[in-house]
Amino acid sequence: MTARVAVALCGLLTLMVSSSLAQGVQSKITGKVVDPNHAAVRGADVLIDTEGHSRAGTATTNEGGEFSVALAPGKYLLHVTASGFAESSLPVDVTPSSSPVEIVLDVAGSIASVTVTDSGGYQIGAISSATRTFTNLRDIPQSISVVSGEQIRDRSLDSVAAAVTYVPGVTSHQGENNRDQLIVRGNSTSADFFVNGVRDDVQYYRDFYNVERLEALKGPNAMIFGRGGGGGVINRVTKEANFTSSREFSVQGGSFHDKRFTTDLNQRLSDKVALRLNGLYERSGSFRDFVNLERYGFSPTATFLINSTTSARFAFEHFQDRRIADRGIPSFQGKPVDIPISTYFGNPNDSRVKANVNLLSASFDHQVGKLSIHNRTMFGDYDRFYQNYVAGAVTADKSKAALTVYNNATKRQNIFNQTDLNYFFNTGSIKHNLLGGVELGRQLTDNFRNTGFFNNTATTILVALANPLTSVPVTYRQSATDANNHLQVNLGAAYVQDQIDVSRQVQLIAGLRFDYFDLKFHNNRTGENLRRIDHLTSPRVGLVVKPVANLSLYGNYSVSYLPSSGDQFSSLTNITQQVKPEKFDNFEVGAKWDVRRNLSLTSAVYRLDRTNTRATDPNDPTRIVQTGSQRTNGFELGANGNISRDWRVSGGYTFQDAFISSATAAAPAGAKVAQVPHHTFSLWNHYQIITKLGAGLGIIHRSDMFAAIDNKVVLPGYTRVDGAVYYSLSEKWRFQLNLENLFNQQYYVNADNNNNISPGRPRGARLGLVARF
Repeated sequence: MTARVAVALCGLLTLMVSSSLAQGVQSKITGKVVDPNHAAVRGADVLIDTEGHSRAGTATTNEGGEFSVALAPGKYLLHVTASGFAESSLPVDVTPSSSPVEIVLDVAGSIASVTVTDSGGYQIGAISSATRTFTNLRDIPQSISVVSGEQIRDRSLDSVAAAVTYVPGVTSHQGENNRDQLIVRGNSTSADFFVNGVRDDVQYYRDFYNVERLEALKGPNAMIFGRGGGGGVINRVTKEANFTSSREFSVQGGSFHDKRFTTDLNQRLSDKVALRLNGLYERSGSFRDFVNLERYGFSPTATFLINSTTSARFAFEHFQDRRIADRGIPSFQGKPVDIPISTYFGNPNDSRVKANVNLLSASFDHQVGKLSIHNRTMFGDYDRFYQNYVAGAVTADKSKAALTVYNNATKRQNIFNQTDLNYFFNTGSIKHNLLGGVELGRQLTDNFRNTGFFNNTATTILVALANPLTSVPVTYRQSATDANNHLQVNLGAAYVQDQIDVSRQVQLIAGLRFDYFDLKFHNNRTGENLRRIDHLTSPRVGLVVKPVANLSLYGNYSVSYLPSSGDQFSSLTNITQQVKPEKFDNFEVGAKWDVRRNLSLTSAVYRLDRTNTRATDPNDPTRIVQTGSQRTNGFELGANGNISRDWRVSGGYTFQDAFISSATAAAPAGAKVAQVPHHTFSLWNHYQIITKLGAGLGIIHRSDMFAAIDNKVVLPGYTRVDGAVYYSLSEKWRFQLNLENLFNQQYYVNADNNNNISPGRPRGARLGLVARF
């Protein structure tokens, strides 16, 4: 039934798009918002009403103070507001040949202040991923952290794990040291990663060479993103071709033989066509013995402005990553074993990780009066393999450690199509921003795993703890439980959402999503075929109260589901086939305060319950019952932006208490969830000392946490200090020195289990040169 509804909606959507395209070229209004000194005002809200006082569109000014909205020809009234300024209104007459308008905002009364800065700094005023509409962050009833392009540059970020270091409520999991894996509000995930709002759920390491910003949306997000996302999701917004020609080259070298080169070339070909190319090559070592990596990628994009109401964007990425597999070190007597942190376990010549990724996407935007239509299609082809030696328990006399080995291959193809319809209308004095849409997708996956047999006989050997390398020959073949399967996922979704301005002080958001999730599983070894179909209903309700324009108090309730096949649906059995999806319920209240235009303070208090988790039937150990549950209670504080003209900050504090609230198959009630510290604190500072010279200082603190759910091994807390120095030779040349772990603190950053623990990186430096033309 749901599939038929989705098909019908797609048909209706096609008719609407065809009808809208036939209506011809619309006009648009462009303009710039400035202060009395004619400096750009970034993040100003532009509300556009018709003569009949109905809402025709909204916009938020960019870093240059500019905005653009497609409109039908006619007379309109612009209302412009910005923190620290008096509100301004301006009547305009929109025609196909309208000239840009300039709106000058007067500084507000003596009780307000305003700071004009040269760049947007660390704060991002509005995003579209959280609601599928372009919405101010302070008006979204949800905790969201954005790592801006400025932060990526200042901290020399190249990975997801490094980027979330200063994001409250998010910590990195080891991910067997072959993939991105995060723990968000107590829930571990390797699948809740998105690119421009589209699912990118294969397990690999993502690079930042073509990333414009990173968005961490915390709490269940199924209404927007679909299944999973129980703790939250991570969305990468990639660089797209724009109409300002630029050239940027960067080269970087540093400790442990780090070598990295990136390029960013953007070219405006005409008023309607722009091209961009981002590229990467890296060959780097590690403080870990024998470990190194080599990766490269390139990503061309193109933007076409077909007419004033229609645009198209195309993008492709090819990315390859090769590295030595490294599972870290084991534990002994409840803590990481006391050996040099560079010690490698296994055979590095027989350990490797590879990922080949190809992503192709196309998006189209069309405006018909108050109706906006957005369609995006993404195809992903992934080929991933890893072969690794895994350290096990250390013997009682602390002389040897167990060692096993296996390999795993995954091939996956994804195709997703999303279509959103966004319409503004009024019911009396109440303003609505209505969203409706559909998503269709298919995922094909092949999994194959081999167990390693030492000397073709034993699956485990002992190695000396003082020298845990081995050259014992290994034969790889399948054991009785190794995966060899093919999976097909078909999904269809329909969703609707309304953002309601009851008044200037009260806003509501309510949405509902219906998902049809059809998983077909084929066991290649036995010929067994299994199938599981789920119909998922995911609501979200939020309330925003604004006592003043720059302060939002909010409450939010949202739900997500995780199907029984897990976040990577790597297997299905006769037992799990019968299991209902796990459910995530999130209750959250918080506040968002734009202290000034370029500084935001946020806070959130939340309770996240995970239910329908699996437990063993106490009366029959061969049966699974879904009575297990997990709870995370938490509190977050965040700061992002400019404290002064020369001082930027980003970071926050998080308290989390994540525990098993009802016994699961993995742990009894009361057990603490693995790798969720009670306290984390981070603060990154960038201070511009003089025009050409700047410095950065970062502090990261984390309290103790357990390595695994059995709570037998503790990863000690630590405090790490980072630094940076920036020097601009000219507008075109910039030197950057990033220093990590200035005081050479020995610490353990994360784990995969009690005996796969990753030591933190010792003191290191990276020197980079950036050229812009």
